[in-house]
Amino acid sequence: MPKLNPEQIAEKLRALPGWEYKNNAIGKTFKFKEFIGGIEFVRKVAGIAEAANHHPDIAINYTRVTFSCTTHDAGAVTERDFKLADSIESAFNERNA
Repeated sequence: MPKLNPEQIAEKLRALPGWEYKNNAIGKTFKFKEFIGGIEFVRKVAGIAEAANHHPDIAINYTRVTFSCTTHDAGAVTERDFKLADSIESAFNERNA
């Protein structure tokens, strides 16, 4: 999978509000009213990630869940990371619809 350059990453981030590029990854923190809401969302994302065979790094801090996406075997951000980020964003929006 080809690496994306900083300009490509910046362009693609425009379509993902709240997502940022730092430390060679794209990431976003999602906030929930209760701890269990975040855990349930992590379980949902785990299923999405398994189906895509592309797994984010996940940090859980009480009612905040942070996802960080990078393609480890490419050593960079690739299109796969943006596809996963888009799926995470869609799952969050469906959950809150």
